[in-house]
Amino acid sequence: MADTERVPTVVVDGVHITYRVNGGRTGRGSATSALSRIVSRRAAPGVREVHAVKGVSFAAYRGESIGLIGSNGSGKSTLLKAIAGLLPTARGTVWTHGRPSLLGVDAALMSDLTGERNVVLGSLAMGMSRQQVRERYDGIVEFSGINEKGDFISLPMRTYSSGMGARLRFSIAAAKDHDVLLVDEALSTGDARFRRRSRERIDELRALAGTVFLVSHSNSAVTETCDRAIWLEAGRLRMDGPAREVVAAYEEFTGPPAGRR
Repeated sequence: MADTERVPTVVVDGVHITYRVNGGRTGRGSATSALSRIVSRRAAPGVREVHAVKGVSFAAYRGESIGLIGSNGSGKSTLLKAIAGLLPTARGTVWTHGRPSLLGVDAALMSDLTGERNVVLGSLAMGMSRQQVRERYDGIVEFSGINEKGDFISLPMRTYSSGMGARLRFSIAAAKDHDVLLVDEALSTGDARFRRRSRERIDELRALAGTVFLVSHSNSAVTETCDRAIWLEAGRLRMDGPAREVVAAYEEFTGPPAGRR
C-alpha cells in the first residue's frame, strides 16, 4: 500500500497517562480532614500518583497488526485502555476511527451464567443484532473449542479454566469485523491449533481494512501475528518498527526467553 493511500485508524499524540494507587496506609482520618482534602484537591494520605505512560506518539493504519511489547509495568495495557476510551489522558490526545473494541483475558464475564448465555450477551454487547448472533453462534462455539472435550458450553462460566474463558472471549470478539481490535494477552492461551486459528482470523480482520493491536508477553506470538511492533519501557516509546527487528532489539535488552539461551 503506497504511503499516499495509508489511512490512519489510531493517532496517539504526546500522550501522558497517570493514575493513583493506594500506598498501603489504611487509617480512616476524620470527616473534617476528608472534606478538607476534597476542597483543596489534595490526595488522601498513602495515595501516590503513577505516571504510567510518558509522552508516547505514533499512528496506526488500516490493515496493520501491531504488537505492544515491554517489561511488566511498562504501560502496555494502560495505553491499550486509553485507546479504547476507558482511561483518560493527563496530557496529549488519542484519536480513533470508529469504535475500538478491547478484548482482555480479565474482561468481566457473568460467571454464574452458562457459556451459551455469555456468548449471546457478549455478542450483543459487541454490537451484533440478535439475527447475527443466531447465525454466528455455532461458529463461535466451534472456534473456541470449548466443546471439544464435553458439553462445556452449557455449564456456568465459573467452571471454566482461565484458558477456556479467554478462548471464548476471543471467539466472541473475532466473530465480528472491527475497525480497531485491541487484544490483551488473549492469544497466550490455548493449544497450537487455537493459536493458529486466531492468527488466521487476525489476518482476515486486517484484510478487511481493520487494525489489530496485540499486547503479549510471548515474543513469538508477536513476530508470528504482527507486522509491526511498538516497544514501551518505563512508560516511554523505546522503538517502533518491523516486528522482528523490534523484538530482536527487545530480546537483546532483556535476554532471550527461557529455552532459547
